[in-house]
Amino acid sequence: MSVIDILSRVDSICKKYDKYDIEKQHDLNPHGDDAFARLYARFDDEIQATRQKAEKAATETNRALAVASNVEIRRTKARLMEEIPKLRKLAQRKVKGLSKEDLETRNDLVLALPERIQEIPDGSETAVTKAGGWLTSASHKNIKFDSSDGNFDSAFFQQNEESNQFRTEYEMRKMKQDEGLDVISEGLGTLKNLAHDMNEELDRQVPLIDEIDTKVDKVTLEIKSNNVRLKDNLHKVRSSRNFCIDIILLCIILGIAFYIYNALR
Repeated sequence: MSVIDILSRVDSICKKYDKYDIEKQHDLNPHGDDAFARLYARFDDEIQATRQKAEKAATETNRALAVASNVEIRRTKARLMEEIPKLRKLAQRKVKGLSKEDLETRNDLVLALPERIQEIPDGSETAVTKAGGWLTSASHKNIKFDSSDGNFDSAFFQQNEESNQFRTEYEMRKMKQDEGLDVISEGLGTLKNLAHDMNEELDRQVPLIDEIDTKVDKVTLEIKSNNVRLKDNLHKVRSSRNFCIDIILLCIILGIAFYIYNALR
């Protein structure tokens, strides 16, 4: 066995038993069984990575790539915001070896996370403007009110040429509408009469149709009975013919047998 084979064999054995090395496992998993520490470390890493992406997107010259990066950043921020309640529950859980001050520190860290996440630039700018007080409406100086005392004499209702023309046009249109309504009414009356006549004709045809149905049923029964009789007759005729043919064949066979018997004797 060469030296290379020995070294590879030793390396494989060491890798196989690495899981039993407590110090090495502690280095690989420094948080141990503390779920809050692991999740918060992941939060911190993702926030740092997202912040770096935001910085790259801010300096990106390609607008399409910048928009795509900002969309991904917003998705990451939304996902992190959704996972904060889970981290808050883990922060309130008591862990062996942690003091009350450590638990309060964890709660403070969780409370600071939303602000850290929202501080990451994602390409969207929200400007909120606040204004207080009531806005005064502009005065309408062109509105005039009639200040008459309400005494309208006969001259006020006097008709002029324009009013007469308007009234004439109104009467003409009203007459045309009345004529159209009369035509529609006549058409509806005609349709009503046709429907009434059709109903009466149907009432007269119903007994005839019932009688035809009855006759058709009788004819159908007669045809069925005739078919049965015809079938029986055909069967009888066929059986009698078969009987005659059988007798003739039997006679022929007997004759042939008698002839052969005489010839051999």
